[in-house]
Amino acid sequence: MKLKISRYAPLVLGAMVMLFPLWWMTTISLETAARAGAATAGGKVTLWPSDPQWSNYTDALKEFGSTPWVGFLDALANSIVVTVLVVIGQVLSCSLVGYAFARIRFRGSKVLFGLMLTTMMLPPQVTMIPLFLFFRSLGWVDTLLPLVVPAFFGNAFYIFMFRQFFASVPEALIEAARIDGCGHFRIWWSLMLPMCKPVIAICAIFTFLFTWNDFMGPLIYLHSEESSTLAVALNSFRNQYGGLDDVHLLMAASIVTMIPCVLLFFSAQKHFVEGLGKGAVKG
Repeated sequence: MKLKISRYAPLVLGAMVMLFPLWWMTTISLETAARAGAATAGGKVTLWPSDPQWSNYTDALKEFGSTPWVGFLDALANSIVVTVLVVIGQVLSCSLVGYAFARIRFRGSKVLFGLMLTTMMLPPQVTMIPLFLFFRSLGWVDTLLPLVVPAFFGNAFYIFMFRQFFASVPEALIEAARIDGCGHFRIWWSLMLPMCKPVIAICAIFTFLFTWNDFMGPLIYLHSEESSTLAVALNSFRNQYGGLDDVHLLMAASIVTMIPCVLLFFSAQKHFVEGLGKGAVKG
């Protein structure tokens, strides 16, 4: 019994420490303007509001843009469209390129694979200005295309994960598919993708979290209120309602933007852990 307590007590304590900021944000979002301002200014921190103000959430979402509700709904729709398309693009392109590196033998494949891996060492700040100039020359600025189209050209980290998994698939399965008349594309689509669901899960989860919370990309390319994502809209909301008198509305808006990520974690944590193991150990 003592051994179990000593084993789980640090885990419980660590979980409480990690969850406290989220709990505090939720508490502040339900407080009145006066109590929330006093708590954030260094006053007494309450673990739960004595009189929860659930209307703070509707009030916050109404003030997301210049028109009540329209600003939030536009930002939500843009974030959903961008996130879904980026996830689809990353999974399809990275798995296809990973299959090519793992199963197609061609001259210079190892050199190209090593060159691709070196791109992971490039900080995004190096390519930020050239990419902006390129997309501006195409007339894509203030559209969702600069955020979506690059996802269909792969990501070195996810390509590496798919390549490692595909390389561990027994060659006998590939030969059996070839005997049945399958080409590379059919093998990738009908055989490989159903087998690598854990890797697909980890790629989709990481991509979803990064894209949903991405602020720099939308800030650079999206200039109008109608094309803003939730991250940019939330920053504009913070600039307008960032004072102590409106901190409860800022916390309420922040909680709403976090809900999809929290739901994704609890619904996909099994695949998250399994995908990490599959992508890192196999191969």
